[in-house]
Parts: sequence; structure tokens; C-alpha cells
Amino acid sequence: MIILKYLAIAVVGYLLGNISVGVLISKAFGVWDIRKHGSGNSGSTNVLRTLGWLPGVLTLVGDCLKGYLACQFGQWLCGDPGMLLGGLCAIVGHDYPVFMGFKGGKGIATSLGLILSISPLLGVAHVVLVILIVAVTRYMSVASITASFAFPILTALLFRQRASYPLLVTAAIIAGLLSLYRHKDNVKRLLRHEENRLDFDRISRISEKVMKRMHDRKNRKQNDME
Repeated sequence: MIILKYLAIAVVGYLLGNISVGVLISKAFGVWDIRKHGSGNSGSTNVLRTLGWLPGVLTLVGDCLKGYLACQFGQWLCGDPGMLLGGLCAIVGHDYPVFMGFKGGKGIATSLGLILSISPLLGVAHVVLVILIVAVTRYMSVASITASFAFPILTALLFRQRASYPLLVTAAIIAGLLSLYRHKDNVKRLLRHEENRLDFDRISRISEKVMKRMHDRKNRKQNDME
């Protein structure tokens, strides 16, 4: 019976991870497939660069929610071990979605769902860390890589009293390694000084154009119905 529960957690977590929030959001904002634009990635950073602030934030929240829901389902069935399994499977599903030809994102936002499930305060700390690094460097990849290192380190330091401590640290290490592996191309570009920085002014200009286009589309539909 317990094996079936863990199997259910793994399957549900992986399938939740397969939901390509970036593709869904980009379609809603007029781009058929975000993977054919920008970096070709379906994650929130490419959505942000391509469509602006609102679509980027919505993608971030959606990808985070996938990991969080997978963790909550696992917690409900099997406690902390189930929570960690569900979260990790969601990250794998996001990174390697079977329904998208195994071409997914880099798992940072989905990993945040796992971190928030372990500890909301730890999740907030990671968000603050990422924001500060992006504000200073304008490299999302540097912020993501730093957070990937911080997750297992902070988990190992802060949760020694929890009964599931060994599992927590193991899951954090696995999530961190997955993220680092998915950022290997970013690391190469950083070493060659070829990594693109976030251009906040450009993102704001794109946001204005996208929102205007959405407003014009809404007006056209209303006129067609009259």
C-alpha cells in the first residue's frame, strides 16, 4: 500500500511539472509558443524578456504553484518523505516534460514551491536573495545559481532538529544539482562574458506594447459583438 502511495505521489508530481505555464501564459498574451522566441526556454525569465512584467510574474507564480501543490499532495499522503518526493518529481517534470518533447525550463520557480513547502521563511529568504542579486548584477542566471547553492546549505544549517533532516538535506542537494545542471550553458556564457543581462527598461517597453496589444484585441472583440 505504501509503495502505491509513493508511486501516486511521483506520477502526480511529474504530471504537475509537465504543465507548461510559460506556454499557456504566452498563448494568452498572443505568442503561440514561447519556446520559439528569445532563448527558446519555457521558463519565467524568457517569458519576462519576451512579453514583459505581468506574463513573467504569472509564469513564475504558476511554476512555483506546480511544485507547491505536488509537495502538498505528497505531504497529505506520506508526510515529509512524500512532500519531498512530490516536489522533486515536479521539478523533473518541469525540466523534462514528456508532453513537450522533454524540453522544459530550468526548475528554479518549481524548486521554490518545494522550498516554501519545507519552510515559508526559507522560501521568502530565497526570493529576497534572488531579487538582491538580480538588482545588483542584472544576471538572472547568477541569482538562480546562487540560490541553487544556498538551498542545500541553508537546509543543512537550519533544520537539524527536524526528524526528516537527512531527507530534507538530500532533497535540497538533488534539487540544487538539477538546477545547476540545467544552467550549465549559462555558466559557459558567464565564463565567456557572453551572458545576457536583464534590461529592465526594455522589459518595461515590451510590457507596454503587449498590454496595449491586449487592450486593442479586447476592444476589437467587443466591437465585433456589437
